[in-house]
Amino acid sequence: MSVLMNAATLNERLKAGMRTVLLDVRWALGDPHGREHYVAAHIPGAVYVDMDSELASHGAPQDGRHPLPAEADFAQTVRRWGINTGDTVVIYDDAGSAAAARAWWLLGYAGLANIYLLDGGLAAWRSAQLPLAHGAETALAGDAVVQFGAKQTIDGDGAAGWEGILLDSRAGERYRGEVEPMDPRAGHIPGAVSAPTTENLAADKTFLPADQLRARFAGLGVADGAAVAVYCGSGVTAAHQIAALEIAGFTAALYPGSWSAWSNQAGRPVETGHNGDRVET
Repeated sequence: MSVLMNAATLNERLKAGMRTVLLDVRWALGDPHGREHYVAAHIPGAVYVDMDSELASHGAPQDGRHPLPAEADFAQTVRRWGINTGDTVVIYDDAGSAAAARAWWLLGYAGLANIYLLDGGLAAWRSAQLPLAHGAETALAGDAVVQFGAKQTIDGDGAAGWEGILLDSRAGERYRGEVEPMDPRAGHIPGAVSAPTTENLAADKTFLPADQLRARFAGLGVADGAAVAVYCGSGVTAAHQIAALEIAGFTAALYPGSWSAWSNQAGRPVETGHNGDRVET
């Protein structure tokens, strides 16, 4: 599956009239105004994507804060976005692709190809002084067929018994258990390795080159053929980690429930501390 498209390439596609579905996933923790940001300014032709209602379902706390949407619901969403089978889809946000990656991963999980993240997101588009549109846009209904399972997922038991590399994509202080702003317990899944997603990015919020990402993950124990799984707080930014891994030439499974599910399940053990210096609680 493809991962990145830069702003210049996207602009050339749009200028040439090449069919391209654009999705704007303006979402960040603590900022409930994503739609307003989209209406104020977005890439022309982009359709707004709502994280909570379109990229996640809702269940009990032990299911996590952003469980995967039901397949039938997501199929309707994909068609509402205007995606046809075989379309090229480019997804962006204004947060270093942290939110956009959730849509990228879900579309790949649903079996669609030609799905890209706009490298650098809206900031890269603005930096290139490319045009912006205002107001809300809708798309003609598409005909894409959705079938979940094209990417690997694991559940809590799978994470507990994972025999390969389990990467924790949250900030280091959350991994270590020093702070926990969202979930009921602080720390990490026993045996997990700290791998904050912020370290996948350059200063301008574009992804690091493939060779640098490969070196980063190699330093965390990832090797060709290794079994790799990823989690984060609620399953959103873990998709960003999977995108970075794919750029580097690796594949990984997603634990969708992530820490928000694990920490809400009675009896799940917790570790705190640094990589290699863990305290079990």
